[in-house]
Amino acid sequence: MIDIHSHFFPLISQATASAMDAERAPWLRVNDDGESGHIMLGDRSFRPVYRALWDPDYRISEMDAQGVDLQITCSTPVMFGYTWEPAKAADWARQMNDEAIAFCARHPDRLKALSQVPLQDTKLACDEASRAQAAGCIGVQIGNHVGNKDLDHPDLVDFLVHCANESIPVFVHPWDMMGGPDRMQKWMLPWLVAMPAETQLGMLSLILSGALERIPESLKICFAHGGGSFAYTLGRVDNAWKHRDIVRQDCPRAPSEYASRLYTDAAVFDHDALSLLVGAMGIDRVMMGSDYPYPLGEQPIGSLITTAPAFNQEQRQKLLVDNAKTFFNLT
Repeated sequence: MIDIHSHFFPLISQATASAMDAERAPWLRVNDDGESGHIMLGDRSFRPVYRALWDPDYRISEMDAQGVDLQITCSTPVMFGYTWEPAKAADWARQMNDEAIAFCARHPDRLKALSQVPLQDTKLACDEASRAQAAGCIGVQIGNHVGNKDLDHPDLVDFLVHCANESIPVFVHPWDMMGGPDRMQKWMLPWLVAMPAETQLGMLSLILSGALERIPESLKICFAHGGGSFAYTLGRVDNAWKHRDIVRQDCPRAPSEYASRLYTDAAVFDHDALSLLVGAMGIDRVMMGSDYPYPLGEQPIGSLITTAPAFNQEQRQKLLVDNAKTFFNLT
């Protein structure tokens, strides 16, 4: 079983973070028990976390307990640094990528890393994606937007073209969610409402803008959290494309036809939702991803697919293993 969506956070000190940005650069405060801690932003707690996030040996013990053979891990999105001055963000990304490679190096047959890049500067992002790939990463994770630049922005399209040309798989993770605190203050609503919407926005921005007509078909791009709202609303989008010329002005084919250019993970937590997702994307375009070790992740890992009544053993094998091998060029 291959888990394509997990996160790590290295033992970044407050001093290291302050050297980058005293208020916005994240660091890790580990409690005295060594088992738990907090991701911090300055003096403010951002998120409670536990040992699996920074300890690869402990992570392997949990993977063994849940039957996970290989886990692909990437930075927690708060680490992106997209709002910083580009050169500073590039230096930070390089440090974090070296940390990710070192994290995985303790168990190289069990852990693989995705890089992060300073996406606010296309050249620096392309350079770091290629450097990190040569250093041992097997792909790159990016956020679904940089400020008001969605994935259809020419700068981000240029980055995706670079990844296509360099055979660097791309994993898109939502972050910096829409809506703001005024309307979504409680009940984790930014994660439950805005995060799926951000993912759908990224997918539709590539499709409706015609960007996928300009990006080589060799690009491998996967969207987190089952593509958010994408599969459920795809019929609505196709209907709009048929009846409103403003929707199809830059999109020469029905939006649903482009689903075969995209991948998603399977983190949807419901058998009917998984069947809908696979129906929309295709059985070869969905991969098991848990969002481990965060509480909104799948528990136990892989259980949705292994218990799904709609799929036979061959189909489960694709969702749990084979599609990930193809996407990430794993032998």
